[in-house]
Amino acid sequence: MSVFVKFETPKELSDKAYQLAEAARDGGKIKKGTNEVTKAVERSAAAMVIMATDVDPPEILAHIPALCEERNVAYVYVPSKAELGSAIGLDKPTASVAIIDVGKGKALCEEIAAKVKELKN
Repeated sequence: MSVFVKFETPKELSDKAYQLAEAARDGGKIKKGTNEVTKAVERSAAAMVIMATDVDPPEILAHIPALCEERNVAYVYVPSKAELGSAIGLDKPTASVAIIDVGKGKALCEEIAAKVKELKN
């Protein structure tokens, strides 16, 4: 497990995280890239942060889980930065995204947050 990965995300949950990213892309608002994600979390503007576990070097995302916990922002991991990028409509991989407005994905966002809470306990 990587330095920033605080819990194991089941495939079913990471699939839902990709779905949430797609829903937010279509009807919500997203910040992408670690700098934008960091700013969104610091401003407590993020509803959910999604991080890819295959980033290299992993230190890029090392500060984000702690920051999310400090600001009480839900976060989840997905296995692929390429798939995460594609879920939000990018042609290139992205290490992390912050969902500012979940759009139609509100119920999905709440479900993911609840499951993540269970995983961390």
